Amino acid sequence: MINDTVSDMLTRIRNANNSKHHLVQIPATKMTRNITAILKEEGFVEDFESLDSENSILISLKYAGKKRQPVITTLKRVSKPGIRVYTGAKNIPTVLGNLGIAIISTSQGVMTDAKARQLKIGGEILCYIW
Repeated sequence: MINDTVSDMLTRIRNANNSKHHLVQIPATKMTRNITAILKEEGFVEDFESLDSENSILISLKYAGKKRQPVITTLKRVSKPGIRVYTGAKNIPTVLGNLGIAIISTSQGVMTDAKARQLKIGGEILCYIW
């Protein structure tokens, strides 16, 4: 049984990127579905498909160029089960000079740092991606 599904998801994507796999399968939870949807909206993954029969999500990773360089270079988990990291609306961090995104879990759902700044709400910082 997996205690930290977000960390498991990020690790699976990181390992698949390093191995240049085109597809990666992750366990489906409400949180992983929301994070995957954000990754697609922001252009970090090509597409994703929910496999209801296996209760999992199949993610199609995105690569650039002839040498197949991964679009996602770094996935960093910020808030962990032992140490939660929260931020207010005024203190939302920028990731790599706005080249990356921070995924934040707020009272209005999971969203990017830019959207949280726009709505002026804070929350738990889940991860940084660039």
